[in-house]
Amino acid sequence: MKRPILLLAAMALTLAAPALAADLPAPVAAAAADPARAADRAIDARRRGPELMAFARVKRGDKVLELIPGSGYFTRLFSRIVGPRGHVYAIWPQPYADEAVPDVNALKAASAKAPWTNVSVMVEPAALLTVPEPVDVVFTSQNYHDYPDKFMGRIDPMVLNRAVYKALKPGGYYIIVDHAAEAGSGMRDTDTLHRIDPQIVKAQVLAAGFRFDGESQLLRNPADSHKLLVFNPAIRGRTDQFIYRFRKP
Repeated sequence: MKRPILLLAAMALTLAAPALAADLPAPVAAAAADPARAADRAIDARRRGPELMAFARVKRGDKVLELIPGSGYFTRLFSRIVGPRGHVYAIWPQPYADEAVPDVNALKAASAKAPWTNVSVMVEPAALLTVPEPVDVVFTSQNYHDYPDKFMGRIDPMVLNRAVYKALKPGGYYIIVDHAAEAGSGMRDTDTLHRIDPQIVKAQVLAAGFRFDGESQLLRNPADSHKLLVFNPAIRGRTDQFIYRFRKP
């Protein structure tokens, strides 16, 4: 009786294991290896960008809305994957842009030159997310939890989720990556620890009309107690992060 149990356990481990580079779709693998993002490749192992792109199901010609792009790590991957027939709208809510002026300016400067000219950098009111055309993918990493915080104007995340629903094409994907808080904590820790309970995120997005379409374990860390500020040196760069994919019907 032990052999079948061990076999099932091995299968479960295989299914839960992160995708390997060899498993990446060709456009994602090509983008990951692009010399234009040579500096980013040094952090691929930590941020798992190429595998996240595969999970997001982004493809050539797609239109992507990346919300709060930070230093542009994911922006550059999206840009090379979607190619010249696609487009990336890198959007900053005004309150966040006010605190990240160097990142905003650097991304604007980069998008004015090849090969990043398929990127548009936009700054908008936090509660009025819009995009010039319907998109195939909306992606946000480590920023969903910011919306209910004081500096953002304590915006109900449902305002964001409804705007994302409107921005997406039917069948489009909404990808949320964020730092996990303690189970049952809801939005208690968003402004203090910069974490959010994955279950409240799922409930909020489903309430906006989306369907849950999958979860990735790429950035999970069971050693994270969920009690430390994400910038604490003891956990920074190694937080337990959930990755959810939702789909617009």
